[in-house]
Order: sequence, then C-alpha cells, then structure tokens
Amino acid sequence: MYYNVLEAKKIVNLDEEKFAREVLMEDNDSSLSIIAIKKDEIIDTHTSICDAAVYVLEGEVELHFDAEKFKVGKGEILMFKRDKEHKVVALKDSKFLLIKI
Repeated sequence: MYYNVLEAKKIVNLDEEKFAREVLMEDNDSSLSIIAIKKDEIIDTHTSICDAAVYVLEGEVELHFDAEKFKVGKGEILMFKRDKEHKVVALKDSKFLLIKI
C-alpha cells in the first residue's frame, strides 16, 4: 500500500517533449497515470481495454469519440467505457490524471 503524499501538478513536467506520461500505480490492466501535453498536440486515436476516467488538473483537453467531442477543463472529470475509440486534443497546455479500471 502507498502512503506517499504527492503534489500531482509537479509529477510530470514537459521540457522539449510534446507529451509525457508518468505511471503512478498499475496492476494488470488497471493503472493510475498523470499525463502532460502541450497546447495543440494530439494523442492519436486509440482504444482503452479498461473503463477509464480523465480528471483535468490544469489546462483544457478535448476528447473525441466518433462524432462526439467533450471539452474537459480544470477540476472536471470525464468517464468512459472500455473499447470506445477516442483521441485527445490539448486546447491548452494541460495535465490530467488518467484512471483505468
């Protein structure tokens, strides 16, 4: 069990990279990660093998599912089911918590 207090905003920092990911915990297919992405960058279309949630720590991202788009800003959370093809577009420099269960 983890007993660390972490300041989530400071875990992943972008220098010259456009995108970075730090996995905090994982067990089989489940995981908890922090993603940082620069404005206008895209995480290409992919499918999650788990149900997932995106909680935005800072910035704003847009998630695209088929013909639907969802803007998710600081302090907001978007949950979605496994096997849903999607992509992520950073509308601002952003950091978000990715929870896969």
